[in-house]
Amino acid sequence: MGKLIFSGFDASPPCRAVKLTLAALQLPYEYVIVNPLTKDQHSPEYLKKNPQHTIPMLEDDGKYIADSHAISAYLAKKYGKDSSLYPSDVFQSAIVDQRLHYDSSTLFTSTLMSITKPLIFQGKTEIEKSKISAIAEAYDLIETFLGDNDYVAGPELTIADFSFITTICVLMIFFEPDSSKYPKLNAWLKRIKELPYYEEASGVGATQLESLIKSKNFTIES
Repeated sequence: MGKLIFSGFDASPPCRAVKLTLAALQLPYEYVIVNPLTKDQHSPEYLKKNPQHTIPMLEDDGKYIADSHAISAYLAKKYGKDSSLYPSDVFQSAIVDQRLHYDSSTLFTSTLMSITKPLIFQGKTEIEKSKISAIAEAYDLIETFLGDNDYVAGPELTIADFSFITTICVLMIFFEPDSSKYPKLNAWLKRIKELPYYEEASGVGATQLESLIKSKNFTIES
């Protein structure tokens, strides 16, 4: 195994999803902090490795991979001692892929980023009511995804859970999922947060981001 170099920022949900994957796989790595608040990802050196200038980024034996979903899948497939985090069964892996695509396209990008990007990078402080409604719609769907399972893509913990938890913990700052309406979602949240590596890999960074967001003194449109 070559040396893994992980470039990221603790407050970033996608970076924390990869840190959870690395922790679950018990993989050693060098951590390089790339701060998007100071535009570290736009340095010439970083752009050579990742022209898309996104975080996180993984370097493995001189090869570079961007996007948290792609990185987590790569790590699970290459270094997993078994196929539990990314199933080898074709159908089950397709379910995991669907959940990852949902996080990438909808849960993180169009639901979360549509709120946090204006707050953090554009100085806006009012959040449209429609964006809070979109969070509720996402919670409704995740409650359905869970069904009778303990995890978002089936009966076993997968990398999809890592992407979902890091996004949802930020969404909860704006809209807390009521336990009576979302009992499965709340039980799942508790289950993931009880993982022995959760706090170090994700909890600390989630608290940092929450503090940053709350410092913006935002209001929600009435």
